[in-house]
Amino acid sequence: MMSQATMSRYVIQVENLDVFYGEKQALDKIQMSIEENTVVALIGPSGCGKSTFLRALNRMNDMIPSVRINGAITMHDENIYDKSIDVEMLRKEVGMVFQAPNPFPKSIYDNVAYGPRVHGEKNRKVLDEIVERSLRQAALWDEVKDRLKDRATGLSGGQQQRLCIARTLAVEPEIILMDEPTSALDPISTAKIEELIQELKRKFTIIIVTHNMQQAARISDRTAFFLSGELVEEDQTDHLFSNPHDQRTEDYITGRFG
Repeated sequence: MMSQATMSRYVIQVENLDVFYGEKQALDKIQMSIEENTVVALIGPSGCGKSTFLRALNRMNDMIPSVRINGAITMHDENIYDKSIDVEMLRKEVGMVFQAPNPFPKSIYDNVAYGPRVHGEKNRKVLDEIVERSLRQAALWDEVKDRLKDRATGLSGGQQQRLCIARTLAVEPEIILMDEPTSALDPISTAKIEELIQELKRKFTIIIVTHNMQQAARISDRTAFFLSGELVEEDQTDHLFSNPHDQRTEDYITGRFG
């Protein structure tokens, strides 16, 4: 039997998760446990269910009218799909960084302060502290500290993505979801984001969708391989890449399909 100490390391436990878009089944009986302060990479070909799984973790699929979900996703002993769950608070705890940088058409400062203001923070001194802390955590403070009133859309693509990470950090989430956060970035900006992810996992749990096998190998502690809505296997990253249990995993990571 699993000890309480072992169980407590898991921030998310997914049990028999099915997701349907109308009649089409996107995920089939997914089982996964995710430990705190780890980076989990989700890999697999396009359309295999990775992003659907990611969005299920903070109920972003709820926004799609035809979606239907069975099973349970448990955080801190609560099923996030229970009717009593405050979805807005859930999304504060489980933040999302999207594929393309999407800063608001506001100043750098107002982008980062947006979330805390929505949650009721009005004290300017407190907001100043949150903005600085979040930009430092996102490794962006030194680059923008003298231009906080400038429009965020004037930043480079890599800076915009780090700003979006800072905006997510500003509401102090426990878990950060990232959907291909470097796919639109150049190699230098990508390296900065990867380095940042390694820093952030000291405080946060990070789940990242990536099509880049080398990236998954570089930055993640564990990797999950999805195929046609099925979780084929999930393991420590070095084990999965060097000695996968399933032939389909080996075929994918060696480039035979996908």
